Amino acid sequence: MTAPLRPDIARVLVDRAQAARRYHAPLTRGRLERSDIDRVRHGDFANARLLRRVVAEHGWPGRTLVGDAGADAAWLIALYADVEPELQRRALRLLATAVERGEAMIQQWAHLYDRCSVNAGKRQLYGTQYQHGPAGMTVLPVMEPAGLDNRRASVGLPPFAVAHETLRRRHLREPGTAETDRPYADRDEPLAGKVLLPTGAAAR
Repeated sequence: MTAPLRPDIARVLVDRAQAARRYHAPLTRGRLERSDIDRVRHGDFANARLLRRVVAEHGWPGRTLVGDAGADAAWLIALYADVEPELQRRALRLLATAVERGEAMIQQWAHLYDRCSVNAGKRQLYGTQYQHGPAGMTVLPVMEPAGLDNRRASVGLPPFAVAHETLRRRHLREPGTAETDRPYADRDEPLAGKVLLPTGAAAR
């Protein structure tokens, strides 16, 4: 594996993303008080500012610049940056290009595409975004559910039922009790060739 060009940036991104995972785990499970939620949002805002600076100076921090771990961390920070929707949309455009260059994973792009859609009040395309409710983790509204698994397969995601069961089991555990508590539990190998994005996706 080739060493990243900027291991210093990679370390900062990974450290920030690991901290974000720790405080988002109880948030996702609905176990934080209002004051704690405010601290989570403050952390997300600080991470978004960091990512904005990195992007302004280097473009999207992909594998060449920050290695696989750093690229994963940058994606996770963008995914959590709900407090900065403009940054999320910019990251989505940059990720689309990074995927086609082999610098990022198409599955990460699909997650962020859904996140941007949900935050804009739209139905998601790939069924990757959930909310915590009385019945546990519930998938947010999906566009054309009958075609969901075909769309997921087109971006290298497992069938929805498989991913949903994996998520359900993971959320039955306490945060951090197993190695599978990682930011991208249904990750797969990137698809080969040019990415076929939905119409208008790269222009979001």
